[in-house]
Order: sequence, then structure tokens, then C-alpha cells
Amino acid sequence: MNQSVVTNYPVTERVEAALQISLRGVDELLPREDWVKKLARAEATGVPLRIKLGLDPTAPDIHIGHTVVLNKMRQLQDLGHQVIFLIGDFTSMIGDPSGRNTTRPPLTAEQIKVNAETYYKQASLVLDPARTEIRYNSEWSDPLGARGMIQLAARYTVARMMERDDFHKRFHAGQSISVHEFLYPLMQGYDSVALKSDLELGGTDQKFNLLMGRHLQQEYGQEPQCILTMPLLEGLDGVDKMSKSKNNYIGISEAPNTMFAKLLSISDELMWRWYTLLSFRSLADIAVLQSEVAAGRNPKDAKVLLAREITTRFHGAAAADAAEQDFANRSRGGVPDEIAEVALAGAPLGIGALLKQANLAPSTSEANRLIDGGGVRVDSSVVSDKGLKLGAGTYVVQVGKRKFARVTLAA
Repeated sequence: MNQSVVTNYPVTERVEAALQISLRGVDELLPREDWVKKLARAEATGVPLRIKLGLDPTAPDIHIGHTVVLNKMRQLQDLGHQVIFLIGDFTSMIGDPSGRNTTRPPLTAEQIKVNAETYYKQASLVLDPARTEIRYNSEWSDPLGARGMIQLAARYTVARMMERDDFHKRFHAGQSISVHEFLYPLMQGYDSVALKSDLELGGTDQKFNLLMGRHLQQEYGQEPQCILTMPLLEGLDGVDKMSKSKNNYIGISEAPNTMFAKLLSISDELMWRWYTLLSFRSLADIAVLQSEVAAGRNPKDAKVLLAREITTRFHGAAAADAAEQDFANRSRGGVPDEIAEVALAGAPLGIGALLKQANLAPSTSEANRLIDGGGVRVDSSVVSDKGLKLGAGTYVVQVGKRKFARVTLAA
């Protein structure tokens, strides 16, 4: 039996304001008219909506690209709704095929447990832990059993499943698709049934799975959830999505000085997109900043404000203050307060070999290229001689703007 959203509640100014907050930075909100009805009902009855975000703990830590959807959860949480942080400990054992052209290897129960604990600890830096419901989908997925799994699978067709983009491409490319991969979207959709969710959030790559939740809720006689997809955040390069494999990311557990410096390294254009997706400043405040920059204010001022906000979120105001001072010190050619300590032997040692052994350059040839470009300093002096050999002693070695090491060289 299909259910629909009750419509007999007024759309007040508060409902309209909540809708605008919901829409900030989103890729899609579907169906929008149903979400307005849900917001109106919640406003009129005082019963908060149930808002679900499911994350499979496939890695032990997260970067700020992962927090885009968490930020949206926090905005909705601050409107008074009940957010549910769902840890996919059961679905992690299947492996999400979204966006994959190969079968994703499943995780062990031990890996899932360790990753899940770290995930939630980091997510709590964005969400209010006191107002967050934490659930694990093994709660209802394990008891489902073989009979329940077959009954669930009967509620969706293979033809509909093959409409999914990654399955469609793999099938026509002659690449294998394991039967258990069909279970993943079914199980994610069943999570919405178990939690009676009103809204499910996810990245744009999760749209098929989120729509599955709507379909299965209708199959089970529930009011269908709305879905909200957030865009994938571009990384530091402003081109590819943020990814550890592309080394264009900022980890939320990175040192505050590193985080602050990386935030200041983004382009002026990318800064405004990051403001929309990562900042908790109002859109009106951001618009004022944009107009000031357009009128001649240094865009670095706006970038510093963003860097301070994000660094404060994950490390506190004192650490953000220190990181800003550290960055200013580096900009003036100074040495950061905390740098790596490296002990090497073999003095006298050529500068190229020293840079490689101190992990300041990936190879001697790259070290030589950096020297040619004027990017290497020893004790604040630019190195121009690739044949330089350093004797025993302690040196502060700098490569580029952000790489430093205090190298103690022995014979």
C-alpha cells in the first residue's frame, strides 16, 4: 500500500526558513513538495522529523569532504529534528558497489568495529552528540535471516536493479556482478523501513540507494522518505573530488597548523564553494563577504576567516589562533614552532641525498629540481648549489612553503 504525506498543515514563515536551510548547497531534494509538507507537519505538531545518514565504516578516518553531509545533518539538527547516525556494520560486510566498476571487498567484523568507533568520534566534532541517535544496521539485518532476506528481495525486480548506472555499465562491459551486490541497495533501503525515516541524506553517488529506501517504505505501508543529496566536495586542487588517493584532502584529525595552511592554499574561486558547503555562517553573511572582496577587499581575509572557522571546529579556538600565528610566521620566512626531527648519518652528505633521506623530496632528481627552482633553504638561506655537502651538525631544512625538518647529521 502506497502512503502519502499528510497535507493539511500551514506553510508558515518558519517552515519556509527551514526549507531554505534544507536547500543550502544541496544537489537534489526529492520530492521537494513532500519535504515542505513534512516540515509543516513537524512545525504544527511539535513532533520532530527523523533524519537518517548511513555511513559504512570502510576506513578508520574521514576528511572534510566527508563532513559536507554531516554539516547538513547539523543544520537540520539545529532546527530541532532527530538525526540518526547509522553505522552500516552489516552492509559493510557486503560492500557498497556504488560508483564501482569492480566488486568491493567486504570488511572483517574486527575492521568494522575499529573503524566505526573512530568514525563516530570524528563525526561528533560536527554533530551534537547529546542530540544524535546512534544505530547499527545489524540490529535488524541479522534477525532478518534467510527467510526475511528472500521476502525482501521479492519486493524489487532484476530489471529495475539493472537500471542502476554502475551495474548497467559493468554488465555491458562484460565485467562480473556478484549476486550479493544486489543485496546492498536492498539492505540500505530496508534501513529506512526499520528506522521509519522521514529524510535520508547522502552523496550524489548514493541516489539509487536512497530512492530504494522510498520504494521499500511504500512496499511496507510506510510514508516514504524524502531524499537529499549533497555534492561531492572538490579537493585542494579544485578539480577532482577530495580523496586521499589523489592527495588533495584535509583530514579532520590533521594537525591544526597543517589544516590551517592547507585551507589557505585553496584558490579564491574554490573558497566560495567551500564556504557554502563547509561553513556554518549564514548565506547572507557569506554574500556580504563576497561583495566586500568584489569591492577590493583582499580575498585572503575571507580565506583566513574560513580557515579559522574550520580549524576551530576540529581543534578549538586556541589551536586555531596558534595555527594562524604559525602561518604568519612562515609567511615572513620564519620557522614553525613544531617541525619534524630527523637524525641522519653519513656526513658530509650531499643536499639531494639529505632531502630524500629526510623525506623532504621523493627522489634525488626531484630534490635537484626543487633546488633549481629556488625552493630549498638550509637555515633560512636559499640553496642554489646542487653539489652542496653538509657536514656534521644540526640544520633547519625547508622545502617550499610548508615542509620543514630539523635534521641532525652525524658522521
